[in-house]
This record gives sequence, structure tokens and C-alpha cells, in this order.
Amino acid sequence: MFTGLVAAVGKIAGVRETAGGERVSIDAGGLEMGDVAVGDSIAVDGACLTVIELRSGCFEVEASRETLRCTTGFGEGRSVNLEKALRLSDRLGGHLVTGHVDGVGEVKRLEEAGDNRRVTIAAPRELAKYIARKGSVAMNGVSLTVNDVDGVEFSVNLIPLTLRSTNLRQLRPGDHVNLETDVLARYAERLRRFDAEE
Repeated sequence: MFTGLVAAVGKIAGVRETAGGERVSIDAGGLEMGDVAVGDSIAVDGACLTVIELRSGCFEVEASRETLRCTTGFGEGRSVNLEKALRLSDRLGGHLVTGHVDGVGEVKRLEEAGDNRRVTIAAPRELAKYIARKGSVAMNGVSLTVNDVDGVEFSVNLIPLTLRSTNLRQLRPGDHVNLETDVLARYAERLRRFDAEE
């Protein structure tokens, strides 16, 4: 589990195709790696990936074909948001983020709002029902509050701290982002559908 509070921005240093997907080498940037071990989980642009090798200032993960199917952003040279897995003693300052990306959204509009930036995203139709005004969404692993919803589109507000400390500052119209909807909304939908089937 994660909080959606990004600890550092790293960079994809290399990508190599494997039988099961891709082996991805990541420059950890400013992420403190002293307590990271092989087998630990790190959210990379919102996708929970397992560390399979450690080198100085760098770690490697294996991205399965399923992970690659429902995510974006693992191209060489791309900057990625990084967060180590939550410990039970940590503060939950964002919201509960599983690191299981639901799908890819598209940036439609960017508007400056003083020092903030309002971003409008089009979600895949099958995910849009889980995104509610004033609800939570993770975008490239960043915990955000949904400002408004209109059909499949929703908007979020990025404050200066978020713009400084994540790769969301680089977004442009047409870019794609990893989306994880609120886990509680998914469970509520499953319960509703299960009851309807009985």
C-alpha cells in the first residue's frame, strides 16, 4: 500500500524486453535507498513494482505484460514519480493507494489558476463511474482530490508543492497518465453488482 505522496522523481535509465514483459532500470533520483532491499515494493508512476536488483542510486524492476497493458510512462528517459511502500507506523497523509493502476487517462486541458494549475483528464469510460466530485484519485501515483466531474472528464487542482515535487509539472494536452481510482468505490460497485445478480 502507498499514500500517493511522492518521495522523489526518478528517471527510466533503461528498458530491456524479457519473456514476461520488460526489465526496467530506474535512476532513483533523490529517493532514499538505504532501507530498500530486493523484494521491496516501490510505486513507479503509480504502479507497484518489486525491486529485483539494486545498484548505487539505481534499482531494477520487472514490469509484466499485464502491467504494461494498463499503464503508460515506462519509456527510456521518462521521469517517474517514486514512493516506497507504506509502513504501518507511517502517517496516511494522502489516501490509500494500492499501486494497481486501473487504466490510462488523457490530459485534455491545462489552466493556470494563480499559482495553481487545473488539469482536466479524460478517463476511460469503464473507470469514469468510480471517479466522483471531492473523491480521491491517484494520477501517476500522486494522491489528488477530484474538483469536478463531467461525463468521462474530471479535473484536479495541482498546488505549487505538487508541481515542484512530481512529474505532473511536465504535463501537456494529449499526454497520458496512469490512473488509480479509489479502492472503496470499486468495492462498493462490486457489492452493488453482486447483490443485483442474486
